[in-house]
Amino acid sequence: MSTRATLEHGTYREHSRLEEIVVRAVPGGALLLIATILSLIMSNSGLSELYSTVRDAHVGFTLGPLNLDLTIGHWAADGLLAVFFFLAGLELKQEFVVGDLRSPSQALVPVAAAFGGVAVPALLYTLINLGGPEGAGGGWAIPAATDIAFAVAILALLGSSLPTALRTFLLTLAIVDDLIAITIIAIFYTSDLRLGFLALAVIPVALFWLLTNKAEALFKKHYWTAWVLLLPLAVITWVLFLNSGVHATIAGVVLAFMVPTRGLSPYGKQHSLSHTLEHRLRPFSSAIAVPVFAFFSAGVAVGGLTGLLDAWQSTVALGIIVGLVGGKILGIVGTSFVLTKLTSARLDPSLRWPDMLGMAAVAGIGFTVSLLVSELSFTAGDPIYDAAKVGVLTASALAAVLGAAILVPRNAMHRREQAAEGAAGASDSTKATEADG
Repeated sequence: MSTRATLEHGTYREHSRLEEIVVRAVPGGALLLIATILSLIMSNSGLSELYSTVRDAHVGFTLGPLNLDLTIGHWAADGLLAVFFFLAGLELKQEFVVGDLRSPSQALVPVAAAFGGVAVPALLYTLINLGGPEGAGGGWAIPAATDIAFAVAILALLGSSLPTALRTFLLTLAIVDDLIAITIIAIFYTSDLRLGFLALAVIPVALFWLLTNKAEALFKKHYWTAWVLLLPLAVITWVLFLNSGVHATIAGVVLAFMVPTRGLSPYGKQHSLSHTLEHRLRPFSSAIAVPVFAFFSAGVAVGGLTGLLDAWQSTVALGIIVGLVGGKILGIVGTSFVLTKLTSARLDPSLRWPDMLGMAAVAGIGFTVSLLVSELSFTAGDPIYDAAKVGVLTASALAAVLGAAILVPRNAMHRREQAAEGAAGASDSTKATEADG
């Protein structure tokens, strides 16, 4: 029996879905970049005071034991980003229920590579910060995450001729990476756990499951009913998680896992509530939720070239840069190489290790989740808080440049090979026609 290549082309269903993800990632990544640049300009110019005032302004109220009095920055990180995590949860469930990750043999290498891509950066960060400032070790998870929007967008822009299997691997890797990051946030960044609120959250979560599983046809036919019935339950769940001590974004993942998922037809027709909700919410997440979070989170006062150099010399920033840029490559490529040598798994024939190297470099773009973990790891106003954000932004930029340096020539090479194969195929067809004549 032949062994299926680990990174070979997926099913038609997965291939079509991958094309959709790549197409929608490009504008989302562009908006994310614009929001980041705008926040850096404002926080390092005469508008810095205005920027800080808006970001730190409190909006909300306190209702008995429920605290909803948050700064605008926290509303973006805890509220808007919950939509991003809800979509990440939908992606995760779809992959494990109806996607290629449902097959352990196919999922082995990308899943293991994702764990390697988390463990090695975290280890490098920890080693670099053994003698670092007090509290620096708490940021070990910052270089662990891959930003799906940026990474997939960069690969789409730079690799139009790269093998489809490479995009499949990166998408799978990023999705599993998100699952690991979500787990880390839930376990290691939970403070002052209040079990009463978590127990109460079971009620709206159960009702959410009951409605989405028993009234799925209603929500698909009349989408407005989702706003009337599901949105209030989602808000209640989020409020209870926010006050429980568990990071509020985890509420989005929990609710996503309640949504039923079924496969697509052979023609890629969407017919599950999970796909419907993803299709409806993705534009809001890509165009508003994540860019707004980036705008309020990425704004760090660098303090000119001197301040930038000082931040780069911090063990926190250095650990993040080394972790994301070098650690991701070592973890992803190293794990994949070992598994393909020690097990029966093999790369797709269209892939080569330089392709994997470029893809792993792009996976070093942390950004969204890395910025979130930075805010969870350190206190605003602490010098290492700003150093961490400088590290995330610097590492993401370096990872994109390094990935481009590897993938652009690789893309050109694949394009030439495809052109040569097309010319050879046309020649063979012409000869066959002449022979028939």
